[in-house]
Amino acid sequence: MSSRLALKFCGLQLSSPIVLLSGCVGFGEEYTRVEGFSNQDVGAIVLKGTTSQPRLGNPPHRLWETPSGMLNAIGLQNPGIDKVVTEILPSLNFSETCFIANVCGSTVDEYAEVTRRFDDSPIDAMEINISCPNVKEGGVAFGNYPDMSARVVEACRDVTDKPLITKLSPNQTDIAANARACIEAGSDALAVINTIMGMAIDVETQRPIIGNVQGGLSGPAIRPIALLKVHQVYEVAGPQGIPILGQGGIETAADAIEFLLAGATTIGLGTALFYDPLAAKKINSGIEEYLGRHGFSSVADLTGQLNLSDMQNTPASG
Repeated sequence: MSSRLALKFCGLQLSSPIVLLSGCVGFGEEYTRVEGFSNQDVGAIVLKGTTSQPRLGNPPHRLWETPSGMLNAIGLQNPGIDKVVTEILPSLNFSETCFIANVCGSTVDEYAEVTRRFDDSPIDAMEINISCPNVKEGGVAFGNYPDMSARVVEACRDVTDKPLITKLSPNQTDIAANARACIEAGSDALAVINTIMGMAIDVETQRPIIGNVQGGLSGPAIRPIALLKVHQVYEVAGPQGIPILGQGGIETAADAIEFLLAGATTIGLGTALFYDPLAAKKINSGIEEYLGRHGFSSVADLTGQLNLSDMQNTPASG
């Protein structure tokens, strides 16, 4: 892999700007067994969401393909932090790539406990999934409100010095305000965006298709929304030097470059892996070609290079 694709993210040295997203590659070992996999194609892998206790997840259906996208409502099925730390992490080859834990919880205390356990492990960094429901507040997702998001980040920051990446929800009024609150609470980076809530209905039975009624929509259908959210968050995070993991429907090198120009430092692959497990290799090649064609010496030089000269900053019209 060309040195032009290597970069620093949260103090971690990545061989590529591509990060494989949580929930799409299990705990990493599944993906690294795919024929043709090269650790040089992937800068980091985000592990499956982990809670303090084992969870069986939601009833089926959990996945449903939609036009240009996919609904999922897995329900954070995972074996719990004890098994992840004592059995799964020792099985991973940390010389292959960087591994990022995904921290989940139903209370602020649970987030802090899971973070504390990962702090005492070889994990390279942690992604805080603040889109989990807050049981003590009536099931409202932490990530939809800046004050709740900041409380979670602050609690996690108190128990670790490892890099914290806060995964922001698009299902809120002002994502930039939430980004600002998370940065002030101690987040080292931001992942933008999580899935957008949606549903599907079986018209013959008149019932929801997803067993949980609603699920998170991912894939190309959400890419324009995700791109705008990255741009909005970069206006807050960029001046403070806070990097962004841009994600949401990225399939091609052109998609990835859009996110980089909008303000992302790294780009996440998720749904695209379901039908092209080796998409990272093609995207890296495309970025490499683009850098050479436009005279960039490093992929890091693309971040935030969106040309807004002579653009009118006016609200979208209906």
